[in-house]
Amino acid sequence: MKFTDGFWHTRPGVDAQYAAEAYDIEARDDADGGRLVVLAPTRVITGRGDTLNRALLTVTLSSPLEGVVKVRIEHHRGARTTAGFDLLGAEPGHGVAAAGPAGGTLESGPLRARVSPGDPWDLTFEAGGAVLTRSGHKSIGYVTLSPDAPVAADPAGVAGVTTTGRAPSSSYLHNQLSLGVGELVYGLGERFGPLVKNGQSVDIWNADGGTSSEQAYKNVPFYLTNRGYGVLVNHPEHVSFEVGSEAVEQVQFSVPGEALEYLVIYGPTPAQVVERYTALTGRPAKVPAWSYGLWLSTSFTTDYDEATVNRFIDGMAERDLPLSVFHFDTFWMRDFSWTDFEWDPRVFPDPEGMLARLHERGLKVSAWLNPYIAQRGALFDEAAAAGYLVRRPDGSVWQWDRWQAGMGLVDFTNPAARAWYQGKVRTLLAQGVDTIKTDFGERVPTDVVWHDGSDPGAMHNWYTQLYNEAVFEVLEEVRGTGDAVVFARSATVGGHRLPVHWGGDNSSSFESMAESLRGGLSLTLSGFSFWSHDIGGFEGTPDPAVFKRWVAFGLMSSHSRLHGSQNYRVPWAFDDDSAREADGQDAVSVTRRFTRLKLELMPYLYQAGVEAHERGVPVMRAMALEFPGDPAVEYLDRQYLLGRDLLVAPVFSAAGDVTYYLPAGTWTNLLTGETAGGGWRTERHDFSSLPLWVREDAVLVTGPGADRPDYDYAENPLVTVYLGTADRTVAVTHPETGEVTTFAVVRSDGGATVTASPAVPFRARLAGGETVEASAGTAEVRA
Repeated sequence: MKFTDGFWHTRPGVDAQYAAEAYDIEARDDADGGRLVVLAPTRVITGRGDTLNRALLTVTLSSPLEGVVKVRIEHHRGARTTAGFDLLGAEPGHGVAAAGPAGGTLESGPLRARVSPGDPWDLTFEAGGAVLTRSGHKSIGYVTLSPDAPVAADPAGVAGVTTTGRAPSSSYLHNQLSLGVGELVYGLGERFGPLVKNGQSVDIWNADGGTSSEQAYKNVPFYLTNRGYGVLVNHPEHVSFEVGSEAVEQVQFSVPGEALEYLVIYGPTPAQVVERYTALTGRPAKVPAWSYGLWLSTSFTTDYDEATVNRFIDGMAERDLPLSVFHFDTFWMRDFSWTDFEWDPRVFPDPEGMLARLHERGLKVSAWLNPYIAQRGALFDEAAAAGYLVRRPDGSVWQWDRWQAGMGLVDFTNPAARAWYQGKVRTLLAQGVDTIKTDFGERVPTDVVWHDGSDPGAMHNWYTQLYNEAVFEVLEEVRGTGDAVVFARSATVGGHRLPVHWGGDNSSSFESMAESLRGGLSLTLSGFSFWSHDIGGFEGTPDPAVFKRWVAFGLMSSHSRLHGSQNYRVPWAFDDDSAREADGQDAVSVTRRFTRLKLELMPYLYQAGVEAHERGVPVMRAMALEFPGDPAVEYLDRQYLLGRDLLVAPVFSAAGDVTYYLPAGTWTNLLTGETAGGGWRTERHDFSSLPLWVREDAVLVTGPGADRPDYDYAENPLVTVYLGTADRTVAVTHPETGEVTTFAVVRSDGGATVTASPAVPFRARLAGGETVEASAGTAEVRA
């Protein structure tokens, strides 16, 4: 939100009062640890008369976790404010505060906040003897607007709010944090534009805008920079970011109302920033192994019944295409009736029997849901009469005709409504559904009244968390911890605890494939560990080249789903099926190759998911996250790491041309065995290939060519030791029992010793060398 007109002036109708000095600095201690309380008048106090008729801002510094400093700025402390996000990892007792003539400090582990006394206002954040960022002169502003101020004050005008009627706030608080020379900003949720956010204006406001717009399904007011820290703005309502745009030397963020709270989170590396951020906001649930396999959907508006479903599944089996999950999209329910939880009897007369038959074939079943209740469905009257639907200020049920005619919105702030909805989900699971695609959750109105009195502006973004939590809670209750997974579209802070998320409505083009990847990398830099996307694009029909390139990308992602809008996404629909396998370049062969490759990689991929659960680091990692300090990677958004050791560069062209970068070190091509040093490479790949490189010093544990992703990863695995000098120990976790087997690699001249604990049989080799059988739990491998 832009309040200024250049460097010197505010816009017409804007009155901005800035924290002018640290007038009084007081150190306090209580059960929650040290605090620093600073009085910041909006003019320099030179005499007693200056204390009259002027706003005073109170700035309080505290620490909820080691290496984290929380800053709360308040104008009128008695005003109503919204609650922040759930900081599940907050611990009491952090923060050491001190104040004296030289100013005040708050220390939390390696991070120190320092407030200088007097004017100008100066709050710095320091670590390792260096300043990370600074809140300086005119950085803290209390802003009031006249009704005609030319400021986009209502997210209805800037971020696709579904209904208007809520007056813009007349008061805002903003804060600015400095950007150093060469400092780059990442994150702020799943955003499909440039990966580096410098120069952008970003509104944190969930919207259903597709992947080719500035809007986002998953808005997260958290960013991190390449200078070793991140910032969480602790507000679920509309937050406006100006990232080196309005003030090119600053990141500015503003919120409506009388208080602003943000947290500075130290790393020092980007991965450590994410790790500390997820320690504070919660770690993702462990994702079941079966979910990593290939998902096949009925697609959205296509015609289908049980015979269609069986034809697809038979076709996959006949073509030796391993399938893990079958997804029933919207029309498993009758038209005009979503969501009523009733299978359409015209096409699914025996849902329980059908689901049982799918289970007999070794498949898991996914079903589509959303939080909207159409008035045609039998549940609408039930929910409306019980007060389970969101209401307007006049007491009537909020309804509209977009998406589903006359639909209402479940009020998850009402415990009874939440329990009611969960009961419907529980019944669906009892029928045989294993996982839920929780679609939508962004089209949340602001001209309504919530059961618990929540502020409508704050509920717009926060609603998705309540919705997805309600569903995930039932999945975990029924299936058990570690076997629950949702396939969610919308999210905000905390959504990362409820995996998996997919990228939303893209189109069937190479451009949309690239923007989808940008969105996924932006999301994983925002604390989300697991991410998927619609292979081939959602809207339109991909040509064979787009589909096949996307298949390789999709199966080298954490989760992989074939899904479209008006067309089926079975691979044989994209090539002449009678001529398949002639040269391995047809869609069926490409799908088979990369599906089986992913299954072979499951010991490695599942362990990356375990690490995400334990540490919060994402499975799909932007290059800037894993290689800080390498200036060549800072803007890279067409390649990524899959786990720690695999570099993937999807091909975004029909001809197969791709340019990508290998960081310093020796890399080994997983598909060809070629080795190469760091640097830029330009290549041409056929459809059965893409750049897929293994990092120096890697130890990669892979399995046999299984037909399913949830096999025993410690049953005679292959341990491949790649070029390097460092000893390493890697682990594999049994997907059902959780038993951990470790493989310790000690290098020697010309080879290495590999030891399994416990001593299980395995195979081992140096990359490019011969395989050695290790029946007693130890193997010596040589070049």
